[in-house]
Amino acid sequence: MSKTSSGHFFEDFTLGQTIVHATPRTVTTGDVALYNGLFGARFAVQSSDAFAERIGYPRAPIDDLLVFHVVFGKTVPDISLNAVANLGYADCRFLKAVYPGDTLSATSEVIGLRQNSNGKTGIVYVRSRGFNQDGAEVLTYARWVMVRKRDETAPAPGDQVPELPKAVEAATLGGACPILNAAAYNDALAGSRHRHGDYAVGDKIDHVDGMTVEEAEHMIATRLYQNTARVHFNQYSESQGRFGRRLIYGGHAISLARALSFNGLGNAFHIAAINGGRHVAPLFAGNTVFAWSEVLATKTLPGRNDVGALRLRTIATKDRPCGDFPAKTADGDDPAVILELDYWALMPR
Repeated sequence: MSKTSSGHFFEDFTLGQTIVHATPRTVTTGDVALYNGLFGARFAVQSSDAFAERIGYPRAPIDDLLVFHVVFGKTVPDISLNAVANLGYADCRFLKAVYPGDTLSATSEVIGLRQNSNGKTGIVYVRSRGFNQDGAEVLTYARWVMVRKRDETAPAPGDQVPELPKAVEAATLGGACPILNAAAYNDALAGSRHRHGDYAVGDKIDHVDGMTVEEAEHMIATRLYQNTARVHFNQYSESQGRFGRRLIYGGHAISLARALSFNGLGNAFHIAAINGGRHVAPLFAGNTVFAWSEVLATKTLPGRNDVGALRLRTIATKDRPCGDFPAKTADGDDPAVILELDYWALMPR
C-alpha cells in the first residue's frame, strides 16, 4: 500500500464531506517581513506596532491577505492538488484579528459538486474555515475549483450547486477590527488624507503604479503559504500542460493588486470581507500587473463611529496601465484583465 498521496480527484469528493487539513502554521514577524518584501504592502496599521497601538489594537495585526493565503494553502493538498483552475470565491469574512505568534489551522466542508459535460473534470464547491490556537474562527470563505477525474468512467459523486450570497451584508462587518480611536489616526503617517466620507459611489481610482512579477517571487510566496499545487511550482509537469509553463498563484495577483491600491486607498487599512472574485485570465512571470478600483457602495456600521465601510471592485490587468479603466467589453472581458475582486474595506471616519 502506497504511503504517499496523489491528492483528491473529483470522484473522491462527497457532499457534506468534512476535511481536516494538515500542518497548523504559527505566523511570525518573519513571515510578515517576507510577505512585505514580496508585495510591498504599505498600510500603516499592519506596518507599525506603534501606529496600531495608538488607535486601539494591541499591536500590528497580520495583513488580512496573508491570513487568507496561509489558510488557503492548508486546503490545497486536499482540495485543489489536481485542479485545472481555481474559479472563484464568495462570502469570505474576516472574523477575528490575527497577530504574530498565533497558530492557524483549517477545515473544509464540501458544499457542492457538479460534473462537467466532458466527463473529464468537475466543479467542487467548498466552505473553508481558519481557526487560531484557541479554536476561535478567524476566517471563513467559499470557493469553487475545477478538478480532474482520475477515471473518466467513474460516476459523478453528486450534482448540487450551492446558493451563495452575492455580497456580505455590511451590518455584519467589523468583527476583526476593535473599536478604534479615529481621532488618534494620523493621516500623514498613514499616507493619505482621504477618509471614508471622501469617497462616493461611482468613484474610479487608477492606482497608477505597476509591478512586474518575477519567477522567484511567486515561487517564494507559494512556498511561504505551504501551497503544494504543482501548477505553480513544478515546471517539469507543467511543461506538458496547457500553457507549457507555471501559472502564478491567483492569490499572488490579489496581493499585488491590494498593494498597488495603496495609491488612492491608503486609509482602506482592513479587508473585512470578500464578496466575490474571479481569476479572469492566467498570469505568468514577466507580466506587469496594474490595477484600478471602483467604489460600489459606502456604508456606516451599526454602533460604530470610528470606521465606515467601502465596497470596492478592484480590477487587475497584465501589461496594460489602467488610465482608461479596462474591464468588460461588448464581447466579454478586456483581454488584459486578469482579476476582478469585489470586497469590503474599512476606513476611518
